[in-house]
Amino acid sequence: MLKILIRIAVSVVVVVGLVYGGILMYTKVINPPEDKLNEDDLSAIVSDSSTAPSSVPTPDAGITGTWLATSESTVGYRVKEVLGGVDTEGVGRTNQVNGSLTIQDTTVLSTVFEIDVASIKSDSSKRDSQFSGNIMDTATYPTATFRLLTPIDLGAIPADDQNISATAQGELTLHGVTQPVSFEVTAKIANGIIGVLGSIDITFADYGIANPSNAFVTTGDTGLLEFVLAFQKG
Repeated sequence: MLKILIRIAVSVVVVVGLVYGGILMYTKVINPPEDKLNEDDLSAIVSDSSTAPSSVPTPDAGITGTWLATSESTVGYRVKEVLGGVDTEGVGRTNQVNGSLTIQDTTVLSTVFEIDVASIKSDSSKRDSQFSGNIMDTATYPTATFRLLTPIDLGAIPADDQNISATAQGELTLHGVTQPVSFEVTAKIANGIIGVLGSIDITFADYGIANPSNAFVTTGDTGLLEFVLAFQKG
């Protein structure tokens, strides 16, 4: 009997080890989560020739005017997950973004961007089904919106390809709930494109979102809304 119990115990340990090793290999090597959006993405979005307008504003023309978000923009979420004892991240993204920047001289007077939450996709159809259904209820709340409430004074028109940083203060409407938010952004202008990079910390409970943990995946109570936006002068 003792030998049988030992064999069973060894078999269980081996199976658990194989499962853990398989999950570790998949999440870290075969299919790791996408990197966080960063300044490389910001540089790419303003240097991509496919996004450049046919008519590029001259330096003398300044940046005054209304700038419209392009389809090269990317917005999404990032959530820490524990899958089978392995730390990883769930990442979903979309380029279905509408928005605008209104600038007067060197001041950003207003900005708003709306995200088609229902179009956000990750590398897992099961995660996407949970996200659009039980978690975000995109049938009821298909979009999320950020609106700037406090103008941002840039101080000067940035030189081409120069990074500038600022604090954005506004409100985020997500899952039908509106909350004040403040976060850092990095912007760059080149080739007639204004690029804006940033992220917003999200506490799920603040927006009436239930913790998305389930029998297979454990998550924390917070996530990140990250974005890199491209704007062309309208």
